[in-house]
Amino acid sequence: MAHPYHHALSSVAKWGGTAHDYLPVHSWFDQSKLIIADYRHRALRHHAEGIFMAETIFGTTLALSTGRIIPVRWIGEQHVREDLGRIPSFADWARAIRPEPWMGRASKLDLEDAPASRTVVATAPQAKTGELIAALEDVLGDRADIQHGTCLRCGRHYSDEPDLEGRDCPSEDCPAFRARAALAKANAGVP
Repeated sequence: MAHPYHHALSSVAKWGGTAHDYLPVHSWFDQSKLIIADYRHRALRHHAEGIFMAETIFGTTLALSTGRIIPVRWIGEQHVREDLGRIPSFADWARAIRPEPWMGRASKLDLEDAPASRTVVATAPQAKTGELIAALEDVLGDRADIQHGTCLRCGRHYSDEPDLEGRDCPSEDCPAFRARAALAKANAGVP
């Protein structure tokens, strides 16, 4: 669909009322076109989380001009399905983003100037370390990172390197690579 008004007309055909009953919800979904005016704008709200966010903003239900009350979630699901053919998760969108080095670069915080009374040193209790290791191993699972030429964890494309298919990502800035390195250190007792 090209415009929120067309989505609203589709809602009228499904549930009655007028296009103006639905226009605020459909306009909210497409408001991200202000940022980027092509299909990529959909990554911000066209997913399951975006549908639930619409409920938070517009309420659980919408009262139509006819008096009929329908769930806002129905309107959001209709909008996303009409644009994408299905309702993806935000993780589906995130996996499609090709990571760039600047996305993970963090500058080192200079804490020397911080007042001593506000300096906090966080330490993980020894009992929790085993739980954290088990959880990280569970998240990584035993499925290889690279599937169909793309790393499922960082999004890097390896289609020109077929020997990496079904293996773990070799990129040192891949979150899975770093997680496996941390696990190896933890399991070996290296600080």
